[in-house]
Parts: sequence; C-alpha cells; structure tokens
Amino acid sequence: MKIAGIIFSDIQDGAIASELTHHRSQGSVPFGGRYRLVDFVLSNMVNSGVTKVGIITKNKYQSLMDHIGSGKHWDLSRKNGGVIFLPPYGAEENSRLYNTRLEALKGATSFLKHCTEEYILMSDCGTICVPDFAEVAARHIARNADITVVSARAELFTESAANRMTFEIDGSSRVQRVDISPKLKGMRNLYLNMMFLSRTFLIRLLEEASVFGYKSFSADILQNNAKNYKIYAYDYTGYYAQIESLESYYRANLDLLVKEKRDMLFARKGFPIYTKVRDSAPSRFSEQGRAGNSLIADGCVIEGEVENSVVFRGVKIGAGARVRNSILMQDAVVSRGADLSFVIGDKNVFIKEKRVLAGCESLPYYISKNAIL
Repeated sequence: MKIAGIIFSDIQDGAIASELTHHRSQGSVPFGGRYRLVDFVLSNMVNSGVTKVGIITKNKYQSLMDHIGSGKHWDLSRKNGGVIFLPPYGAEENSRLYNTRLEALKGATSFLKHCTEEYILMSDCGTICVPDFAEVAARHIARNADITVVSARAELFTESAANRMTFEIDGSSRVQRVDISPKLKGMRNLYLNMMFLSRTFLIRLLEEASVFGYKSFSADILQNNAKNYKIYAYDYTGYYAQIESLESYYRANLDLLVKEKRDMLFARKGFPIYTKVRDSAPSRFSEQGRAGNSLIADGCVIEGEVENSVVFRGVKIGAGARVRNSILMQDAVVSRGADLSFVIGDKNVFIKEKRVLAGCESLPYYISKNAIL
C-alpha cells in the first residue's frame, strides 16, 4: 500500500492569530523551543511510511522552504518522491489565489494525477498531535470507506465552536452528520483536519467540484454527502492541541511544561518528531542564572531568572532580568533588569533595560518579530 501526503501549509492563515502569520505561513510558526508547526504532521507522515509529500503553499512561504529545504532532516531527500513544494496558481489566467482547501486542491491536480500512490493523506499544520497514519490507513481499507477523517472527543463551548467541524457517528464509527461551526455545547467528535482517501476518488471529487462549481470541501463535499459517501471517523485518543488563536498557541506551548503531555508528544515509541538540526553550542548559565519548570533550548545565555517559560534557541536573558510564564522565540534579547510576564516575544526581539511588560493567560502580550521595546 503506497500513500502520498498533502500538507496545507497555510490554509488557515486568516483564521489563526494574524500576529503569528504576519511574516510567515502557518506551517513555519515556531513551537516548543526548537520546532515549527509543520514538523509534527511531516514527522507523523514519515513515521507512518509516507515517502512522498506535496506541500501546498500560498504566500509568505520563504521561511517554510528555508526550514524544510530538501527534506533531509525527515529522510525525504530522495530521487523518487520526497518533498515537493506546490506553489499557488489558479486554474485560469489572472485567477485569484485559493481561499479554501478545495480551491487549493484544484491547483494541485497535476501533482495528484502524476502520483503513482494509491492513497492520499491530507492534513493541515494547525493540529499538534502524534497519530499513527498507518493505522488510519488500515482502518480505512478494512471498512471499505470512501473517506476516513481523524477526530477526537472534545468538549465544545460556544466561544470555541466557530470554524470548527464536528461529526455525529454511529456505533460502527460511520459519520451520520457533519456540523460546521456548531452551536451545540458538550462533548463532540471534533475534526482534526486530517483525512485519508484514495487518489482516484479524490480526483473524481475535484472533477465533480469543477463541474458543479463547489467551493468548500467541508460544506459542499463532506457535509452535503454524509449520507451518500461512506465516511468513517478514526478516533484519536492521544494529546492534541489546535492552534487557532494567540491564546491557543500560548496554551499549547505551556502544555509542554507538563511532563505527561510532553511525553505524549515526544516520547511515543516509534514516533519521533524531526526538525531542522542546528549545530548550536549548549546553553550557558551564569552564577546568578536560574530556571525553574521551563524548556530552555540550546545556544541560550541565561544570566537572569526564567520560570514557567519556553525559551527558544539563542535567547539571551541579562542579569537581574525576570521572565515568567512567557514564550521567547529564537535570538530574542532581554536586557538587564527587564521583567516579562505572560509575554510572547517573536524572533529577534530586543527588550531594553528595566522594561516591564505583562499580559495575562487569556491575552498574552505579543511582541512582533524584530521589534525593539
């Protein structure tokens, strides 16, 4: 059984925090001290035996290409297969860039038709989890399904239901109804934006979509055909986090400070998470440097205090500075005596001496890339 992967690198660009995607695509948003969001789905595909992956891009994807490169860090630097970037283009001259998954897939039709793989695994970059896609494929084939969607049981609240998709399933896990932006509260089967189906069936869906003028894969294909197609749900029971706002990004990073959650992502046997390797020196602590319940990446210089925080590579924290409940991305500098609490500092930010910056857990204070405060 051969499977090709398709990754939407920024299909939710307008839906997640615009602060994080102002300079980059969703897939290249930094996470967890040394990773990018794309690392999780790309690693999961490789760990499940997928050796050809098409990455659909839209805009601001230079950092994504720099990060992935030839794909060698994921063992995808191959003569046949490997990583293939699929830049955006319309089906007609002067057509606009895509806004939906269906429009994005129409632009990737040539890639699909030239694939020799029998099945297609599609995923966004916004869900952090470690599913076994080989098991998803086995379930799909055993059930003779048309489409298999990956879902998880979750409790929805009114404010968290927007732009979400949920399923009603029967005892055999077959999807009976698809709800988009549901208003119902309580436990629901939440779509994790991962889907498995045959290549020929996907091409047929795209051809029908062109004929009938469909725009949305979610509404026009899944929701309208829940009874017509054999759609089954694969229930994912491990840890997951969906990055859809600045608050959810902050919360997902701080989740890594909890050993049980961290182990569910990074210590699952046979499912390592790969990323671009940088040959940085180990982090250095001065005599006054302190860190408690924090993730400190390599190449950092810690002369102040760090508590309950995620610190990326190359960050420098000056003497007397305090960083609490915060996230500092690569090469940030916190000068002597500064005090940061509930702050997200993007790459290369510079915090001047004795600055006091604070947000709160539900609304962290964001500092944009290259900013000087």
